[in-house]
Amino acid sequence: MEEVIIIGTGCAGYTAAIYTARANLSPLILSGTQPGGQLTTTTEVENFPGHPDGIMGPELMQRMEQQATKFGARIEYVSVDSVQKLDDGSFALKAGEKTFEAKTVIVATGAAPRHLGLPNEKELIGRGLTSCATCDGAFYRDVPVCVIGGGDSACEEADFLTRFASKVYLIHRRDELRASKIMADRVLANEKIEPVWNSGVSEYLTNDKGEMRAVKLKSTLDGSEKELEVECVFVAIGHIPNSAFVGDLVDLDDNGYILQKPGRTATKTPGLFAAGDVADHYYRQAITAAGQGCAAALEAERYLSEN
Repeated sequence: MEEVIIIGTGCAGYTAAIYTARANLSPLILSGTQPGGQLTTTTEVENFPGHPDGIMGPELMQRMEQQATKFGARIEYVSVDSVQKLDDGSFALKAGEKTFEAKTVIVATGAAPRHLGLPNEKELIGRGLTSCATCDGAFYRDVPVCVIGGGDSACEEADFLTRFASKVYLIHRRDELRASKIMADRVLANEKIEPVWNSGVSEYLTNDKGEMRAVKLKSTLDGSEKELEVECVFVAIGHIPNSAFVGDLVDLDDNGYILQKPGRTATKTPGLFAAGDVADHYYRQAITAAGQGCAAALEAERYLSEN
């Protein structure tokens, strides 16, 4: 029986592991399908405190892993299929043929950005294809970029990118934005943002280095196609939180994010905590995920001492 099991190896999971390991709880981390989380798919990270010259995403996650294991955290490279609450108040976690038991569980499985499913998508992530303007916008100064989407998130991304890009194209499949009126009005009034109505991206076009050089647009009205030259595509069509495996032990919002108690990381099930992007649809930053990982660890420690 483990004192604490942490599901997920992103910023939230590793930070929770560092704190629980230093509290002599010898946490077990279950890695999930993407060890290191979303940051392993990014290149240079410039906005994580303590790295004034930036750091590559995979290196940052490797250092977090080293720090967690240094204090006694252990890692199993498995993906959790389900979590059950046992009669004695502990938890059973199924991962393939294996079963793990723990007194407390911290879910830090993150959220995966929605993509279009185009052929060369995976190869272009970090090479002109991203889902985070805050993370990557500064790399595209004085060049044209585009944002795919029409909701509040897409509008926020487009507005933010005007600080850096020479031109921001906002590509939407309809002829009006789904965003709130205040966000839509702000975007449409910005001279650096040009909406591209009734269009979808049908293909990513690359240069000789395998980097983004343009997108092929297909009209939703007549099917005609044209090229639009951009150096980066920001996909803002939502995220998919990795929360389904927890079942009815947690409440979810309409988009599948785990609901926490106000101001806490605790869920509706005692001993079960959620941290990072699996519960946070608002900030979605590495540093806020790390902060929630810390909070979840402190709450798990307190829960164990009280029970």
